[in-house]
Amino acid sequence: MTEQLQQARDDLEEAAKSADSDDVREDIRETTDAFADYVMSDTAPDHAILDERLNTLRQVRERADGDTEDKVESAIETVEDYRENIDQA
Repeated sequence: MTEQLQQARDDLEEAAKSADSDDVREDIRETTDAFADYVMSDTAPDHAILDERLNTLRQVRERADGDTEDKVESAIETVEDYRENIDQA
């Protein structure tokens, strides 16, 4: 399942490259870094952590446009799919 988080991270890296705003880019990079930590560690994020990350991405999506918005949307869909497959605490 870490492949899904890696895919979301890849989408977010592309989104950060195309972001027009420093604020949007910063929020994207913060989430990208968190996903990198999840991919590289043995600890998977739980529902609450993913909810927080998804909320951040949804807010970013509202402020983004063009390719950035598309890549953020793709990352959101990937993380939502991943979230459905983890056990809820």
